[in-house]
Amino acid sequence: MTEIRAATILPARRTPVDIQTADGLNLVGELALPPDRDPVATLVCLHPLPTHGGMMDSHLYKKASYRLPALAGLAVLRFNTRGTESERGRSDGEFGGGDSERYDVEAAVGWAVGHELPRIWLLGWSFGTEIALRWGDLPQVEGAILLSPPLKRASDADLDRWAAAGKPLMALVPELDDYLTPDQARPRFARVPEAELIAVDKAKHLWVGEPYVRIVFNEIVRAVNPAALTGGALPTDWAA
Repeated sequence: MTEIRAATILPARRTPVDIQTADGLNLVGELALPPDRDPVATLVCLHPLPTHGGMMDSHLYKKASYRLPALAGLAVLRFNTRGTESERGRSDGEFGGGDSERYDVEAAVGWAVGHELPRIWLLGWSFGTEIALRWGDLPQVEGAILLSPPLKRASDADLDRWAAAGKPLMALVPELDDYLTPDQARPRFARVPEAELIAVDKAKHLWVGEPYVRIVFNEIVRAVNPAALTGGALPTDWAA
């Protein structure tokens, strides 16, 4: 058995993808599937603010693609929103401040549906939570998981729309977040009956450190495929 560390890459079927938006842009990305079975659910990853370094390779998402297909049977779809660049390449277009990214969210979900990926969940982080809340309440989306939601671009009207939809909404809020702390988040999310707010002690906005990465992944899997948890947590070792 080998301990799973920050740079551990577990087996998966990984494929570069290109996603076409309704306004004519090409978004670059990657799909990671379980190595030897069909996925039981799908994470569509919406990355942090691209003007501050956010992209499909932001560390939680890269690690999710490295681990969750093998450990939890999940499909992980990562992509660069418009104007964003990573090792995979640069997506067409320019940053839209969260407005024109509507087309990116719709296109990514549509791509997942078109490729018959099951049980689509949005996984937003920071800026990604804003576009998930604003544009992600689509009929094909089962629920959303929000990491470090700032609730700046997303309004109470967006939260009310999710409340009306009755879909699961999980928010992981770091105790030491720079933008929205658990005490600030609770009254905002209280307007969504289906929302579950999880305050994470000592965590910060960027979730740096393996203990916090594991907390995030365990909560994601608890929401999406709890059968993959053993004793309430994902394995920390892997039989190579």
